[in-house]
Amino acid sequence: MEPISLNSLPEVGGVKNYAPLFIIETANAWIERAKTTPVPSMLFDVFWHESEICILFADTNLGKSILAVQIGESIAEGKHIPGFRFEGVSKKVVYYDFELSQKQFEARYSEAFTNHFHFSDNFLRCEINPEAVLPEEFSSFDDYLNASLEFSIVETGAKILIIDNLTYLRQETEKAKDALPLMKHLKALKSKYGLSILALAHTPKRDLSKPITRNDLAGSKMLINFCDSAFTVGECANDGSLRYLKQIKARNTEIAYGADNVGLCQISKNVNFLEFQFMGFSRESDHLRQPSEKEEASLNDKIMELKSEGKSLREIGAALGVSHTKVARILKQNGTV
Repeated sequence: MEPISLNSLPEVGGVKNYAPLFIIETANAWIERAKTTPVPSMLFDVFWHESEICILFADTNLGKSILAVQIGESIAEGKHIPGFRFEGVSKKVVYYDFELSQKQFEARYSEAFTNHFHFSDNFLRCEINPEAVLPEEFSSFDDYLNASLEFSIVETGAKILIIDNLTYLRQETEKAKDALPLMKHLKALKSKYGLSILALAHTPKRDLSKPITRNDLAGSKMLINFCDSAFTVGECANDGSLRYLKQIKARNTEIAYGADNVGLCQISKNVNFLEFQFMGFSRESDHLRQPSEKEEASLNDKIMELKSEGKSLREIGAALGVSHTKVARILKQNGTV
């Protein structure tokens, strides 16, 4: 299709010669254009690919930051993390650390503050300047933060960003009106500078007897809806030293690390580097807390009550946070079809 001249555009809402919001071409033209762009490489196995905004979420103290630094160093070095795939070559990474002080960071990557780990020069760490004051040119801290974020991208030339964590970029992300501008801003930066972004986020306290789902991400579902991929770190209820990695959302691949095939890891310190060590594959159900008899009885009662109200198996499961197959099994045990 020939480009449309601005002079030929109709007047819309009293505005003439506007830049149209939509780009319209045939599906075949889009495919031909896509052929000229490279296939996105894996930055951290199937969990995170190039050109994606990926969200890594988990409860506090489960090791999100530990894994994120490990992923960043892997990309900066151009080497895979044992047990996980990496494609491509080394790339410059900026790690925005809004969680740890420099001394806390040092403690994780040293041997009692001696024998420090030597990071790749491609791994850049960034933290907030405590002496910075809001310039009068900016009406809010959010505007100042957004401008500073973009300046750091231009200054470093980095294409890989790791943000630890999202709540610092917006104090409120629980409502769509707060989460939407944040995700739009990240997507705009991604498109403008050709970025790949890994953003860390928290989950509220959750029931460890239930599988992790997208509903466990703290804040608005807008975060999940607008990201390209998402994965989580789960806590193993029967062994506090173990963690599991589970894919929650993917666009460039199928879900390979689902509930029946989570990646089992152990957090350990190899002399002076705190890291996730891959242990193998497992089922998420093997690492969930087993409910007590009292909890099971309560669940049975709630299922029977919702069934009597005419709810479907899927509606009951969604309301109670269990699978519809479990609902069917309990109803069958109670003689109700």
